[in-house]
This record gives sequence, C-alpha cells and structure tokens, in this order.
Amino acid sequence: MASEADDDLYGLRIVNVAEPGGRIDKVLADRLPEFSRARLQALIAERRISRDGVALTSGSDKAAAGDYRIEIPPPIAAKPFGEDIPLTVLFEDAHLIVVDKPPGMAAHPAPGSESGTLVNALLHHCGASLSGIGGVARPGIVHRIDKDTSGVLVAAKTDAAHHGLSALFAAHDIERVYIALTRGAPTPIKGTIEGAIARSPYDRKKMALVKSGGRHAITHYLVARAFGPPEKPLAARVACRLETGRTHQIRVHLASKGTPCLGDPVYGSGAPAAPVRAAIEAAGLHRQALHAAVLGFRHPVTGQQVRFESPLPPDMADLEARLAELDPRA
Repeated sequence: MASEADDDLYGLRIVNVAEPGGRIDKVLADRLPEFSRARLQALIAERRISRDGVALTSGSDKAAAGDYRIEIPPPIAAKPFGEDIPLTVLFEDAHLIVVDKPPGMAAHPAPGSESGTLVNALLHHCGASLSGIGGVARPGIVHRIDKDTSGVLVAAKTDAAHHGLSALFAAHDIERVYIALTRGAPTPIKGTIEGAIARSPYDRKKMALVKSGGRHAITHYLVARAFGPPEKPLAARVACRLETGRTHQIRVHLASKGTPCLGDPVYGSGAPAAPVRAAIEAAGLHRQALHAAVLGFRHPVTGQQVRFESPLPPDMADLEARLAELDPRA
C-alpha cells in the first residue's frame, strides 16, 4: 500500500499512497505515527504538504493515490526568550501593559518569526510577570494585530487580567478603531460591512468571505476624507470600527468593497492610479496601510474605563500628506 523514505524527524518525508483511501490527515498519520493528525493538519494549513507537486488545502479531503511530499520545518524553542527590543509603552500597571506596536513586528513567535516579536520584547520588559494563559509561545497575548499592521495592543501581566480581557473581547465590549488608507473610496461614505470570514479554499494563506461556514464578521466604516477628483476618488482615509475581530477582517472587508488597503500584498488586487503609486513609493510604504489607532475598554481588574490612541506612524502619515496634495480642494 505505501512505502516511506526515511529521513530526519525535521526535513523532508515522502509517502507513496498506492490506492485511494480515507481522510488525508488520517492516512498520513497512519504512515507517520510520530506525527499527530493535528500536526499534519497544521502542516497542510502552512502549505507544506503536497501531492504530485500540488499543495494540499484540506486534511479532510479523501486521500488520492500519489506521492505525498511533507516538508517538516525545524523546531522553534519551546519557550520564547526575552530580547532587549525598544517598546513604546502607552500604559502599564501591575495587571496589564498597552503598547504601540510598530509595523514589521509579529505579535508572537511562529515559524519564520522566532525572534524579534512583541512577546520577545515583553518578556525582556516585564520579566516573569506576563500571564501564562496564552501558552509558552504567546504569554500575555490576548489579541493580536497583523505583523505589518501598526498600532495599539494590550497584553496581560496577570491571569486575572487575561481572563477579564478575554471576556471583554469575546463579548465585543472593546472599542477598536483602525485607520486605513484605501485605493479609491468605499461607497456609501458611511456603512457596515458584514460577511462570514474563513480560510480561502483556493489559497490557505488568505482569508476570504464565504457563503457558508466561517465566522460572522462586522466592520463599521466611515470615509473621513477622499483624495483626488470628488466624482471618482483615487484614495481615501477610512476609519473602521470593529464589532468583531476576525483574522484579516478589515483587509478582507475593505477588499470586498473594491477598496483594499493601499500597499496590501495579499488583498490589494489591482494597481492604484499612477499618482497614488508615486505617493506610495515616495512615502516608503512597504506594507498594508492599516493602523490600530484606538483601543478602549474597562480595566478588567480596577474597573476604570481606559482609552488609548496612537497617531499614524511615519510611513502612513507621509503617504496621507502626499495623497492630500491630489485633492483639488486642498
């Protein structure tokens, strides 16, 4: 039925399945008993398992005959380590810490980003005081923003704070406002985008709006300013208030309106107008133009209402100033 090319535990495995069988994850787990089905499902989600050169997209699909190539990445440290990385701290007490995360910093260690993350910086800054509920890879992390999205993020220093913050996020009892610079301007100028979000069936690295399944997502938006001709804006500053918090929610929702974040390498299909492209290049923007500007909540331990704001970082502020020069009303 199957033969296996022996190799190191981390590296490349080739499994030949001569006849079609049951679920892919179960068939491979039977051939590779050292790996759980959950581990194999994670490798599939990372597009590390392919059959005859085609990456698999779901572990629940029926296993077809062929050669399965499994790429197993090297392990990361069981426990992340502290690194002396500068942090912009907006607030800190014995229970939690609020920081202004720069673009390019991942929230926590993951394959390909084992160091230089917010967790590494927090471990150095806070020492052993971070909450352990998030697990060894994500101590203190209650929510996250994308690596290349900047802005306000809160981390828990105690388990009580972690439980309290998690409950607030689960109940959507958090004020979260993001600023996006978009290609064109969504219409109408104020509205709500609703749509369930799930992993894209065509690209496992992307999220997508789906008609069935997925998680319900709601984004309220307001076009704060449009740039360029009023009848057909070339770009816009859009304030997005999250009612839910799904992976890539704002980026997916804005793209569904045909107005993706400028510079978005994943959801920004279609090139912006030439003047906008020139402004992006001049501003040195090398990421999606999305910034977590406001975070407000009731302190989970003291009960005090707190609210934190962060101005646009230099790349987005520079880009917005250049876009304003395209406005005939300026």
